[in-house]
Amino acid sequence: MTQTADWYFDFISPFAYLQFKHFERLPEALEVTLHPILFAGLLGHWGHKGPAEIPAKRTQTYQHCDWYAARLGVPFRTPPAHPFNPIKVLRLAIALEAKPAAVGAIFDYIWGEGGDVHSDAGFAELAERLGLDDVDSMITAPAVKTALRANTDAALAAGVYGVPTFAVDGQLFWGFDLTDLFIEFLENPGVMQTDEMKRLAKLPMAIEREI
Repeated sequence: MTQTADWYFDFISPFAYLQFKHFERLPEALEVTLHPILFAGLLGHWGHKGPAEIPAKRTQTYQHCDWYAARLGVPFRTPPAHPFNPIKVLRLAIALEAKPAAVGAIFDYIWGEGGDVHSDAGFAELAERLGLDDVDSMITAPAVKTALRANTDAALAAGVYGVPTFAVDGQLFWGFDLTDLFIEFLENPGVMQTDEMKRLAKLPMAIEREI
């Protein structure tokens, strides 16, 4: 029986790239809809910082991803500057209907080769590789801009707080390191319905930090 899932991602995330490169691990019967969203919109909504906004975490994240990719045998090179503004590539993915081939090509350029999509020259090179003409008109189309906002709003409505996130049957699986749990859930939804999982879902807070 065919299953469906939503995948929320932003090209700014190296972990989204790593997870995308392992989509072949997903069940063949699973139909995944790709949703480009603005990670900064999640951060603003939930009121927390991204990994690249915390100096020590920023350095360790890049080093971790470089080590992790080598361990997994995945081509990896961090772009020349990060974080970068991902809006143009997010809109480009939407203009190309977020098809896996297009999304994969963008990911490969940014994180597989270290392409500089923040610069006009780097973005133009990506567009040329994709065989696109008048790419500026594509990414400034009102429908494309609206779709990116709608995708981000839909992610927030679903409770998404980070990227990448799989959403299926009301369950969210955030991060590349939850890929195994996500796959197990697809095979056995009961893994999230054990007594301990239910207890953890309702675990009270003993103290709340003032922000």
